[in-house]
Amino acid sequence: MKLAAIDIGSNAARLLITEVVTDAQGQPRFNKLNLVRVPLRLGFDVFERNEISKGKIGMLLQTLKAYSHLINAYGVQHIKACATSAMRDARNGKDLIRKILLETGITIEIISGDVEATYIYENHVAENLDKLHSYLYIDVGGGSTELTFFDDGQLKYKESFNIGTIRLLKGQVHETQWDDMKDHLKANTRSKKPMVAIGTGGNINKVFSLSKRKDGKPLTVQLLKDYYKEFSSVSMADRMRLYNLREDRADVIVPALQIYTNVMRWAEIEEIYVPKIGLADGLTKALYAEILQKSIY
Repeated sequence: MKLAAIDIGSNAARLLITEVVTDAQGQPRFNKLNLVRVPLRLGFDVFERNEISKGKIGMLLQTLKAYSHLINAYGVQHIKACATSAMRDARNGKDLIRKILLETGITIEIISGDVEATYIYENHVAENLDKLHSYLYIDVGGGSTELTFFDDGQLKYKESFNIGTIRLLKGQVHETQWDDMKDHLKANTRSKKPMVAIGTGGNINKVFSLSKRKDGKPLTVQLLKDYYKEFSSVSMADRMRLYNLREDRADVIVPALQIYTNVMRWAEIEEIYVPKIGLADGLTKALYAEILQKSIY
């Protein structure tokens, strides 16, 4: 069975095409066939002017038409497409969703931050780690940050905050919002077990790659603080040159590290695992679960 997940975020749009096969124990295995990322940067329009410009609309439509061709070429049977913070805030977001459906045949759902956090959790990374710790998922995007707390084998807390990398670059995150996130964390992430973080998002994936850590090994909060200081001390052009970063990564990686380190500091977390999964992976898992549910009834 071939599935496609489309994630239209504030910084980029992603298409993930996955083949699901069943192993000898009857458990599904999700094999990635292709991942295509296009840096549309919708948030730079929306968080400044509250709408998506004609230029960005054209880019988004061309991207989704290309995605549609790829989906057909791979013989995908089922699609799940979602849009997050930028589309949530855009006053022309719903009109654009209708236009996309008419021109590409792709139905896109604008999801709330709470639903976004749920889809991130669909990856169930914490369930495959040891039971001696509690876990805090930290998903940092361009428009928002989703936090999901997992303890004693159960989902205990999830919340979305309008603190994202593009909003920070635009100076649109106020001190009261940071305070709100801090208070939420301290009130809702109490555990008798030591806590570790699970980081998702393109920026933490890039930091992990730069760190040269082996897969499965965590990063420390001190390392993230060091990278923050290092990146902040040089110009964006130097970040691109010295660390081989694309322009659309070089600007947002600094505010992303600010978010990760603040959350870890407030939650008193020393280590963060980076499983290199994101919203598109969670959408794929959710889509597969929906298909199974329909086949039962």
